[in-house]
Amino acid sequence: MNVLLIGSGGREHALAWKLAASPMLTKLYAAPGNPGIAHDAECVTLDIDDHAAVVAFCREKSIGLVVVGPEAPLVAGIADALQDAGISVFGPSAAAAQLEGSKGFTKDLCARHDIPTAAYERFNNAPKAKAYARRVGAPIVIKADGIAAGKGVTVAMTLDEALDAIDACFEGAFGAAGAEVVVEEFLEGEEASFFCLCDGTTALPFGTAQDHKRVGEGDTGPNTGGMGAYSPAPVMTPELVERTMKEIVEPTMRGMAEAGAPFSGVLYAGLMLTADGPKLIEYNVRFGDPECQVLMMRLKDDLLVLLEAAADGQLGHMSVRWRDEAALTVVMAADGYPGTPQKGTVISGVDAAAGEDIEIFHAGTAEREGELVANGGRVLNVTALGKTVGEAAARAYEAVDRIHWQEGFCRRDIGWRAIERERAGK
Repeated sequence: MNVLLIGSGGREHALAWKLAASPMLTKLYAAPGNPGIAHDAECVTLDIDDHAAVVAFCREKSIGLVVVGPEAPLVAGIADALQDAGISVFGPSAAAAQLEGSKGFTKDLCARHDIPTAAYERFNNAPKAKAYARRVGAPIVIKADGIAAGKGVTVAMTLDEALDAIDACFEGAFGAAGAEVVVEEFLEGEEASFFCLCDGTTALPFGTAQDHKRVGEGDTGPNTGGMGAYSPAPVMTPELVERTMKEIVEPTMRGMAEAGAPFSGVLYAGLMLTADGPKLIEYNVRFGDPECQVLMMRLKDDLLVLLEAAADGQLGHMSVRWRDEAALTVVMAADGYPGTPQKGTVISGVDAAAGEDIEIFHAGTAEREGELVANGGRVLNVTALGKTVGEAAARAYEAVDRIHWQEGFCRRDIGWRAIERERAGK
């Protein structure tokens, strides 16, 4: 089967690496890809926003399945265009992608179907949002309604911080994504990521992970797209997985089907594990980044078989097997991130840093005159397996230290919660 993978980040490199291992695969194309993905796929120049051009490419190359990595093309309706052309696609319709494209849409769905989540209100102007924030008080959470590249959420610990965040949204800090704001209750607990493959009817559990959003060690500093992750999440017990399926995922699947937008693709539930049980923080309609990297390292089964089954409505017949080991990924970022990252700096030693059960996934890289250079904020994902999270972390950091990149940095405490649990259990 010929496959087209859409995207260019670390998530897509992990998907490309796993897809390339499938005996079903004939040829893998990636648009636009990156230098790491180029080891596993033929990278092609294709305007993803031009749906007619994507359809034409798929017909020319006899593409049997399109795998859409990032959320923006899904929200823009690329899956609809492909399905209308009779081309199989892994990813939700534009209507179903509203689960990520509009936080207000998801909160309203939760309210209709009694899905546990934080109390909230939606606002289209700053004065009313501020009045609500003053009435509720801090801590409180301010969210731009639309897609803001992981930067539209403020967990405000003071009222002034909340009011500033509301102003930022309505003054255009997040573009059209901030035209409406969701103000919600602050939830106490530990966060976890839960994934399901979905085919419109069936939701198949697809692993757990925890990530580190803050740029600084000890989970300090501004939020980022994610500075590292590990899987499985020790805090997600079998009981919590069962509750999450029953109380959150299954009602969502039913609700979307009733709304005429059955969900197909990967459903990524960001959870807060509160004293009352799991509550939904938000949904994403694609694999997490960098959570995808640790999931792909642990997956024993053929990814292409699973994604094709999801696209074809055949997940009811499928199961998923995982390696016993833990996986951990460390994000190496460019100086300046999450502000303005320093681009164009030279990186060496990447290939030498990889080894048995150690993969270096490229995120924001480019090639310039035969050298690998930084071309984004999050640049490399150094990913390792180990018998424990602690062992996986040690192996990942050994690999990090073999990479030469003076203008890069990483957190040195990825996995600290799980490692503390492991130590306490000894």
